[in-house]
Amino acid sequence: MSQAIRRGNDLGCAAIQVFVKNASQWKGKTISPQEAEEFRRAHSESPIGPLVAHATYLINLAATNADNLARSKETMGDELDRCDTLGISGLVIHPGAHLGAGVDAGLEKIADSLAEVLEARPNNRTKVLLENTAGQGTLVGFELGHLATIRDRSGHSARIGVCVDTCHALAAGYALDEASGYDGFLSQIKTLFGLENLGCIHMNDSKFELGSNRDRHANIGQGEVPLGVFRRLVNDRELEGVPMILETPLGDDGDGHRHDLKRLKGLIES
Repeated sequence: MSQAIRRGNDLGCAAIQVFVKNASQWKGKTISPQEAEEFRRAHSESPIGPLVAHATYLINLAATNADNLARSKETMGDELDRCDTLGISGLVIHPGAHLGAGVDAGLEKIADSLAEVLEARPNNRTKVLLENTAGQGTLVGFELGHLATIRDRSGHSARIGVCVDTCHALAAGYALDEASGYDGFLSQIKTLFGLENLGCIHMNDSKFELGSNRDRHANIGQGEVPLGVFRRLVNDRELEGVPMILETPLGDDGDGHRHDLKRLKGLIES
């Protein structure tokens, strides 16, 4: 885990997102006290500030199969425990897919699942960050209102924030490329959650167009999200202090993040 800090520092990151276990497996190796201490020390000795994690993609807190739902809640709890052990402040999670049960039923089940997981961990300090989705398949979360509903119904709103993804937002139909669309999107975040509950922003370009409902990330400046959107984000004073995270393709040279970070920094106005 401590190597994640080293790699982030090598890229010149001021904030990073990590996985606390293999993102494609239900279970992971136990984090030893020594490993946790090395990670915390590496973080404290680095110039990296905000630190978030992303939950495994297997979790579906709206699963209709009882075994899959139980496994999802167990894994979600395990990842929160790992984050708390490592001193990670936020855990980003895709809300879930209703699998034909309907959006309202899905939102209700996700809220209930989160409540169960959080109630079993009253002293856990890691905040759950619900991420907006592109709306593919039966995924919920393609409207910011979905995330607000989950948060409110859970009964644990103080322990739940949001992560917004620019690729997902555009694909879901939010016209970020228009000034009014950008302003409206940010206004909704402030109204529904408050900027203090915006845990991070995923700065991803989109391979597909507005309203496509397709979740495919592109490198900055090479997709359907205009550079002007990213320019507004990195210069928006209201967003100072909000971690901005790249999840863009690494490319053939493996340096996609380095290139995209340079592009974003070049948009910052003095």
